[in-house]
Amino acid sequence: MLKHSRRLLRGIGLVCALALGATACGGSDDEGSGPKTVSGSDVQAALKKGGTVTVWAWEPTLKQVVADFEKEHPNVEVNLVNAGTGNDQYKALQNAMSAKKGVPDVAQVEYYAMGQYALTKQLTDLKGFGADQLADRYSPGPWNGVKAGGEGIYGLPMDSGPMALFYNKKVFDQHKIEVPTTWDEYVDAARALKKADPKAYITNDVGDAGLTTSMLWQAGSRPYEVDGTTVGIDFSDQGAKTYTATWQKLIDEKLVAPVTSWSDDWYKGLGDGTIATLAIGAWMPANLASGVKDAAGDWRVAPLPQWQAGGKASAENGGSALTLPELGGNEALAYAFVEYANAGKGVDTRVKGGAFPATTAQLNSQAFQNTEFPYFGGQQANKIFAESAANVADDWSYLPYQVYANSIFNDTVGKAYVSGTTLTEGLKTWQDASVKYGNEQGFTVEK
Repeated sequence: MLKHSRRLLRGIGLVCALALGATACGGSDDEGSGPKTVSGSDVQAALKKGGTVTVWAWEPTLKQVVADFEKEHPNVEVNLVNAGTGNDQYKALQNAMSAKKGVPDVAQVEYYAMGQYALTKQLTDLKGFGADQLADRYSPGPWNGVKAGGEGIYGLPMDSGPMALFYNKKVFDQHKIEVPTTWDEYVDAARALKKADPKAYITNDVGDAGLTTSMLWQAGSRPYEVDGTTVGIDFSDQGAKTYTATWQKLIDEKLVAPVTSWSDDWYKGLGDGTIATLAIGAWMPANLASGVKDAAGDWRVAPLPQWQAGGKASAENGGSALTLPELGGNEALAYAFVEYANAGKGVDTRVKGGAFPATTAQLNSQAFQNTEFPYFGGQQANKIFAESAANVADDWSYLPYQVYANSIFNDTVGKAYVSGTTLTEGLKTWQDASVKYGNEQGFTVEK
């Protein structure tokens, strides 16, 4: 997952936004009582008239979508700009919003980061465009993500990351280890692997906020409650206890590799079998195929292990949406592109390019589910991903300042991986630090 700077949220200026209103922080000057209305006829008129739409996004498959959209609408020019990935783009976006200059018409925003922009009214509520009528087109997790903990619709889902277990079949077969279906079995498999090969680990983990929140999500924990500027943070529920009790065993028994994800050592471990599994989002296949080429044919995909035998619970790990910043222009034209890319013809284009869809039509289609992955020995892995997507609970919330919270994860929960601190203690420290920061920023934070 991306590492995030503590300076980002300070730049968003939540204190001024909450105290003085959204206009003080770069939001719209229009303080109407509800979302602005843009009709379908308005969108069609904008397409006929034409103009330029500026899109800030790092998602690579959008390049072809832009070409197709421009061909279908010759009076429209789409200026696709890669302003950086994740945090780098958010910094640039916030600088533009603060200056009220150079704000794009469309911006890619990850689900976990959306709340901070939605709360400060820096994103357009797309209900007035009729976006709420598209709810049935999307799987539960991504649609919940664009609601940003509220009732508005602040973007259209572009992709998703329902979780699955990627495992090195060659390693499992070599040591006669069964693929785990529960997390207890996963711990047993980790022990068996370590006994068979002391240099091998079931997975890597040095502490990652994204993975931890996804695991909590699957375990039934709901640590965050958000109601406008009132926030609840509590990592002591039963779901959190279930997660920490199991994961602590892996840490205490040194069964997870002390290797940072996305590092050279990580790719090496995935290739040579010393890192045998990954619990991660369904967007991972392309990364394995490009980054661990020599292990093609060794890896397979299985459903995510369960906290209770026979369960089907899943969670999201990653994913993003296309949004309309309030200070952007050409709203009708911008929405036309977003709907085309994320709910129209552009979806199939992006899936063909390797994106993992958030739309149920693609997830449930025979063509998608029957796709064979040469990297996974011809396995039809999309069937597993699609089932995972359908089993993601839609009641998860992120903090309106999750970017900041994630940035202090390694200084709090991360201590459990390098000291005598337990995961439970680390989560409590993370909770306390997040509560303190939220109160400093003008939120009412309960714990």
